Amino acid sequence: MNNCNYKRSPKPWGLFPVLFIVAALLLLGFVLGTVAHAPLTFSVATGVVIAVWLGIFALRERHGRRRHTQAH
Repeated sequence: MNNCNYKRSPKPWGLFPVLFIVAALLLLGFVLGTVAHAPLTFSVATGVVIAVWLGIFALRERHGRRRHTQAH
């Protein structure tokens, strides 16, 4: 008996990671294309706003975890 699996149909959930990667790459290309056409000052200002937002988020997360671990 031949144990080849080439005739088996792919499972629907096996295709999801590939579709997710394709969608993520398309979105990344769209965003990078938009940034390439935006003025440099706008791109830098947006980058600074995102960096500050991420910094505040990181500080809040660190502060929240320290407070919860001391209570235990």
